[in-house]
Amino acid sequence: MKKLMKFSLVAFVLLASVGVNGLAMANEPTKVIGDAAKGKAVSAVCTACHGADGNSANPVWPKIAGQGDAYIIKQLNDFRSDSRAEATMTPMAKAIASDEDVLHLAAFYSSQKTKLGTANKDKVALGEAIYRGGNLATGVAACSACHGPTGSGNVAAKFPQVAGQHAQYTVIQLKAFKAGKRNNDVGEIMRGVAKNMTEEEMEAVAEYISGLR
Repeated sequence: MKKLMKFSLVAFVLLASVGVNGLAMANEPTKVIGDAAKGKAVSAVCTACHGADGNSANPVWPKIAGQGDAYIIKQLNDFRSDSRAEATMTPMAKAIASDEDVLHLAAFYSSQKTKLGTANKDKVALGEAIYRGGNLATGVAACSACHGPTGSGNVAAKFPQVAGQHAQYTVIQLKAFKAGKRNNDVGEIMRGVAKNMTEEEMEAVAEYISGLR
């Protein structure tokens, strides 16, 4: 219970901070933003894994269509700086020619529409329970606290959209967070949640969000 309260408090503080910062950002001078048309041209090399519109065909590679631009920018820059490592993506991200191209790619993919999947009906009930309410007994916080009730994420906080994501990819990432192999999460929130999840819970949540609308 104490663990759950800790993670819930962290999520609340982060979301509250985002609200204040979001207001401040609205009053700042216009910053350089990405150009979706330029991003489409730059994305040619990305299509082999992520598809022409960011909806990957292989379930071990993420769908990035419709993903928040701030999250895409963070992940690409984390790969470029070795804050996040993956055998395929790290060299691809480091090959991006400029910081501006990162912005252009984010603008392109965030403007695309996610193709939603379908969930395994046998796992939806448990998945929904964990996603919306967590597990009080083991200290697993509700996924919806950060990713939203519809899985749309929080752009300002760089919490990703998860609705429609491949279940297999989601399980891979949850296991990576649990093992500490992935450690670029804000405030260690995902590592804190995943470490208390069972494999059954991971698979159920992953199935649920793959069909979440």
